[in-house]
Amino acid sequence: MNYKILLVDDEPDILEFVGYNLRREGFEVSTAPNGVVALELAAATQPHLVLLDVMMPEMDGMETCRRLKAMPELSDTIVVFLSARGEDESQIEGFDLGADDYITKPIHPKLLVSRLKAILKRAEGGHGENTEAEEEVAKNTSSDIITIDKERFVVIKNGREIVMPRKEFQLMALLYSKPHKVFSREEIYSTVWGSEVVVGDRTIDVHIRKLRTKIGEDHIVTIKGVGYKYE
Repeated sequence: MNYKILLVDDEPDILEFVGYNLRREGFEVSTAPNGVVALELAAATQPHLVLLDVMMPEMDGMETCRRLKAMPELSDTIVVFLSARGEDESQIEGFDLGADDYITKPIHPKLLVSRLKAILKRAEGGHGENTEAEEEVAKNTSSDIITIDKERFVVIKNGREIVMPRKEFQLMALLYSKPHKVFSREEIYSTVWGSEVVVGDRTIDVHIRKLRTKIGEDHIVTIKGVGYKYE
């Protein structure tokens, strides 16, 4: 499938460099220097994915994301932030506005392409008709084969490698280390972030949401008022 990507950034060098790498991988790429132009292009071209910077003149990425998600003709369009702002508050705001993923700069172009391909593949898997066998596998999440390569910081699901940011991987590795064990929030804070780092309750929620998007909704179970466990 020839995916269409709308790349939105106020830095011409980013538009040129990232656009070049995406086109080289076979994507059909259009570019916009700000959110105002992005909304016009998105309505006209209906891209499969919008790759969106946060800090831009005229209309920032957050407001652009909010307006994109409000456009009925773009209901299936994926919105991914690509930003130098990596703080939790910015990521939480992005996800609350409906973003499908949040990628921080700098990032190697090959890794960026791999992340986008994985996101598009997940989205494609959620549409269309399934065979009876595929539907049965979808219902039976226990059929997933998930392993972890700690040396390469890679999670492997059914033979497909999923590259994760360090904290996200460490959280996954912790839960995965003892299936069915309930890890309290305090234990997760201490093990993954360390006692010297102050994080809010929603920091864990954001990371759990990302993991569920990547490995499946049913593998990580919430124990209300306590914490999480891996099934």
